[in-house]
Parts: sequence; C-alpha cells; structure tokens
Amino acid sequence: VPVDGSHWLSMREVLDILTQKGHEVVVLAPEVTLHIKPSKNFVMKMYPVPYTQEEMEKDFKAFFQVSFEEGSFLERFFKIFEGMKRVTNFGVSSCEYLLQNQELISFLEESKF
Repeated sequence: VPVDGSHWLSMREVLDILTQKGHEVVVLAPEVTLHIKPSKNFVMKMYPVPYTQEEMEKDFKAFFQVSFEEGSFLERFFKIFEGMKRVTNFGVSSCEYLLQNQELISFLEESKF
C-alpha cells in the first residue's frame, strides 16, 4: 500500500527488483494519485476515494507555494500547518476508503495477501 510522492518513487524501484526476482507484486492505490501509475511489473488494484484529481493537485500546489511566500515566521508557520493538514487528509481519507472497500478487502483475504 504505497503512499504517493517520494515514498512511492522509492518503493517503485524495490517493486521492480522484486518482480525481476520472480515475485508477484500487487499494488493497492487510490484512483486519484499524483505519481502511482500502472506498470507491466505489477498488478494494480485501485479503489475509489472521495476527492478529485483537481482537488488533490490544487492543495499540493498551494502547500508547496506557501514555502516561498513572505511574511512573519508565525504567519508562514500557520499557513504551512494548515496546508500540511489538508495534504495529510488525502492520505487518511485514502486509508479509510481502502479499509471500507469490502470487495477489495475480500480479494485480499481470499488471496492470503
């Protein structure tokens, strides 16, 4: 179950090596992602989430732009904190929807994932 962003980019290399060594790799990912894309090297199981690609991209872009804004330390701290909360909510929501997806959970249980 990858986390989008730099965690996924690092994990992707490991998955490619595992596949080369003959392992079957299954990746669980939300339908809305920044970097997690299908590959011939693994089976991808996707599940719906309650946010859109546009919402996710907008909040991530806003979060990174705050880093370059001017203002007092306290103003920037609170803006960054609010942005971090919004970005973190994507991951939390993704996990909740994964665990509530009975079809996917059944598939995992039946395949001894």
